[in-house]
Amino acid sequence: MSAGSRIPVVIIGAGPVGVTAALLLAQRGVRSLVLERHRGIYQLPRAVVVDDEVRRILQSAGVHEEFAALARPARGLRLLDARHRVIAEFPRSSHGHHGFPQTSMFDQPKLERLLRDALARRPECELRGGVEVVSVTQSVTRDTGPDGPPGPVRVTFRRDGSDEAEHVWADAVLGCDGAGSLTRDSIGAVWEDLHFEESWRVIDVRTSRPVRTWEGAEQICCPTRPATFMRVGEDRYRWEFRLPDDERLDGPDGWERLRELVAPWVDLPPDASPGGDFEVIRQAQYTFRARLADRWRRGRVFLLGDAAHLTPPFVGQGLCAGLRDARNLTWKLARVLQQGADERLLDTYERERKPHVRHVIRIAVAVGWAMTGGQDRAAAIRRAVVGAACRLPGVTAAVSRDLSPALAAGPLVRRRSRLTGRVLAGTFCPQPRVLHDGRRVRLDDVLGDSFAVLTAVPPTAQVTAVATALGARTIRVDDLGDDGNLSAWLARGRADTVLLRPDRVVMDTVPAGTGDFTGTAVWAPLLHTARRPAEDRPVPLPRSTTP
Repeated sequence: MSAGSRIPVVIIGAGPVGVTAALLLAQRGVRSLVLERHRGIYQLPRAVVVDDEVRRILQSAGVHEEFAALARPARGLRLLDARHRVIAEFPRSSHGHHGFPQTSMFDQPKLERLLRDALARRPECELRGGVEVVSVTQSVTRDTGPDGPPGPVRVTFRRDGSDEAEHVWADAVLGCDGAGSLTRDSIGAVWEDLHFEESWRVIDVRTSRPVRTWEGAEQICCPTRPATFMRVGEDRYRWEFRLPDDERLDGPDGWERLRELVAPWVDLPPDASPGGDFEVIRQAQYTFRARLADRWRRGRVFLLGDAAHLTPPFVGQGLCAGLRDARNLTWKLARVLQQGADERLLDTYERERKPHVRHVIRIAVAVGWAMTGGQDRAAAIRRAVVGAACRLPGVTAAVSRDLSPALAAGPLVRRRSRLTGRVLAGTFCPQPRVLHDGRRVRLDDVLGDSFAVLTAVPPTAQVTAVATALGARTIRVDDLGDDGNLSAWLARGRADTVLLRPDRVVMDTVPAGTGDFTGTAVWAPLLHTARRPAEDRPVPLPRSTTP
């Protein structure tokens, strides 16, 4: 793509969120250009855990088989006291609602490599490394006017070693450029502080020594020495300790301190030395913060991942949240760009994702308080209250479940009371193994990338018309050979039929015995495709607007 050309989507940042967004758009035939400041993959591990919903997102991006080869299922999360006695346990199943282990450990550089390899195989995508984006400017054009649909977005950048500025025009820009996001600044967004900030040392180790591990994540709840421990791979482990910024764990004195810190898990003899059978791959100081951008969109410029939200890592949802952003936004953006759907469809991205992210951040902060209580005068009280709550029956199960709560009612979620039988709307459809062409496959491999209708009864003429209008496959659940899993799910939800969005969220239901969808007047106007879709075309003369 030449400088000054116009392309459908520019993605700023080639981390897992940005590349996954590009792959999801490519699955729908949308071309994108990914701009990345670094030339290669950042080789030091950062994120190490994803959940089963994210595994399903990687499935939709076409990389789940490769990811399965490098992922390691984990048993869940434990909160331990200072003497390593169990306070609470949050177990995770080896087969979750989405058809994958509920917790999987992995090495982020390996994930990034397989994502980039997949990107290189897609003709719809181009990745440019060694490129620094210097400005993102939304425009209005003479043919749309200030009150019309957004004009093109101008992305200006410089290549490594060059002072010359170049630019491209995009119909949409996705800012996946991290906590220091230039894209966030460009739309005038500011951080909302959710009141958690602590400095922690992250240590990644490779060792052949015996390590005492539960095969899940452990959070040590101690005001003076809080810690996190988890096994990442066959011989890879991660420890996180809250330490002063100036305390080092390298050199002779640092090595002795490190040996003391890891002693509850692994025995290192006094004469042991760094390297050998206990190799510190890296240590880095991080400030864990809880923040949320006050806006995630201006015009056709969007924020995803750490550009939009920062969460402490205590429930392993940082990267997960960013990949959920990508899944939620990309199908909507593709429908607007390719099929001329209403621009208001894009408003539902922030409306749906922001409350979920706020909820998850609050859970992560609560776990952080259980570990440390914070560092102010109320720390001991908070630690005691949260620790006691975790001991109440049902609380740990509720926390595990609430990491992915149902979406609130909105234009794309037709929810009512339990009495009307609409309890499934806003939740994810489960993904069992089904029989297809004589083979056992996952449900999404049969449903495809568009809308879908699952029904336990013969579809009415109205249901068939809705499916046809949306390009949705209609499937009788009794024909799937899934041992009755989907039939039972519909029965528990008091529904005969469900309409699934492309991200597999239930958009609408036909309550048992009623026959038809009744929410079409709410969501149909957003999804109609009567307008001429956007195409590559000469760039209209724009005038820049400032936030």
